[in-house]
Amino acid sequence: MRKASMDGLLRDNKTMLKRHGEVLPHDVVELILEKLPVVSLLRSKSVSKTWKATIESPSFKQRQLLITLRKSRGPDILYVTGFGNEEEILEEGNIMVGACVIRSLKFPTRSDKVCYGACDGLVCLFSNRNPSVIFNPATRWRRSFPHSRVQPRIISDARARKKRVCHTREPQLGFGKDKVRGTYKPVWLFNSSEFGLDNATTCEVFDFTTNAWRYVLPASPYRILEGQKPVYFDGSLYWLTECVETKLLSFDLHTETFQVPDPRFLVLCILDNRLCVSLKIYPTRTQVIWSLDGTWKQMCSIDLTKTTFHDPPYFPRPALLPIAIVDETILLLGYSCGSPLLIHDLHTKSYVFDSFPKMLEYPLCYFPSLFSN
Repeated sequence: MRKASMDGLLRDNKTMLKRHGEVLPHDVVELILEKLPVVSLLRSKSVSKTWKATIESPSFKQRQLLITLRKSRGPDILYVTGFGNEEEILEEGNIMVGACVIRSLKFPTRSDKVCYGACDGLVCLFSNRNPSVIFNPATRWRRSFPHSRVQPRIISDARARKKRVCHTREPQLGFGKDKVRGTYKPVWLFNSSEFGLDNATTCEVFDFTTNAWRYVLPASPYRILEGQKPVYFDGSLYWLTECVETKLLSFDLHTETFQVPDPRFLVLCILDNRLCVSLKIYPTRTQVIWSLDGTWKQMCSIDLTKTTFHDPPYFPRPALLPIAIVDETILLLGYSCGSPLLIHDLHTKSYVFDSFPKMLEYPLCYFPSLFSN
């Protein structure tokens, strides 16, 4: 029903352009186009060269995404993984939670890891043995980029760790946007000593204009917690440090400089378009989420005793990953990879579980967009 109504709106817009093209100002046409979903905008590009140029312009893409964010009932959730060298993205299934669509997607790449979240509707998959890829699931656009200089060291170190039966975790790629220049940047930040390098950390940034990696100097003066996925928000990437008192480390993607605020938390995430941090308190079996809105404010507290996420004796489970807030009062949580999905109503304090997804896949928030690199 929804698809039919959108197609009808698109046909009406085409007819209006043909009948009133000489009368209707182009800025009014742009206002009409901005209200269409991405699928209809892709079809609208065939109407005229003017429409095509408008829809492909960076300023229109930015306005369309902002309008989508403002009027949205919340993000869709994608559980994603790579599956090989096929040409198309495959959808394995979906469920609805309120107005939120939760989908399982398999991307045509051998890259087997996913950066946290989507940036402007772009999803970044990476691998230490295969080229990394940026996808736009709405437009099917993609772009690959080569290995960094640290990745051969990661592979070599993984073999050595396996022989030593050592359980240290591999570095994770970050992906975000320089909001001043409008460019996207994959970023590696890793502790140096594990790879035979000097200084506390080493940082590499990929430059799509030169198609090459380069070092950032100076890198972070603080070692970071191993294996964590950096979180992108509002022009910066964030990590937690390995200090005695854990710090929140930020990397400005425009100035390419590091800063360290004070708060001490365990999990970073974005909820309701705000930077959030979450701390699991093991003795009391609770998990508290704080939101940054000028100052840190407590958003909610999760009573883990009322869920099936119980900790086995002497082996606490990782903190739950807050995934998204949908329909203003429904909080989705889960582990960073795979099922189950916990649906928590912030108003009624109820908890519902779903076994979606069926495989080990990575959750991320997603808004359809027109962006490409």
